Amino acid sequence: MTNESVKPPVWFWIVSVVALLWNALGVFAYLDQAYMTPEKLALMPAAEQALFANIPAWVTAAFAIAVFGGTIGSLLLLLKKKLAFTILILSLIGIIVQMYHSFFISNALDVYGPGGIVMPIMVLIIGIGLIILAKKGKANGWLN
Repeated sequence: MTNESVKPPVWFWIVSVVALLWNALGVFAYLDQAYMTPEKLALMPAAEQALFANIPAWVTAAFAIAVFGGTIGSLLLLLKKKLAFTILILSLIGIIVQMYHSFFISNALDVYGPGGIVMPIMVLIIGIGLIILAKKGKANGWLN
């Protein structure tokens, strides 16, 4: 009995690379937010300044889990590891926690308006899509 996995299709590799790049951009966004200087904060409109000044630590932690989990999960997809599925679920939990705060606790929608919902919805859809990809990869033997 061999422990080899089945070769994934080309589209799997393309999606995994794009996912890694997408999540790496998320890491940069996290770092930009987490280490925002007072000078950069002062350049924002007053409503955005108030929003950023009142982000609880647990939301920042959820953001970190979401983006670092997504990046590691995407890298694990490229390495064809089953652990990608679990890590991507953790990433999705981080996304959901962060979105819950944005939509139901903070006034982010008031600050950014209806257009401010587009990116969070996109992030949520991509997070779910990556979990589906990892599950399909496990089921088809692409991940070992």
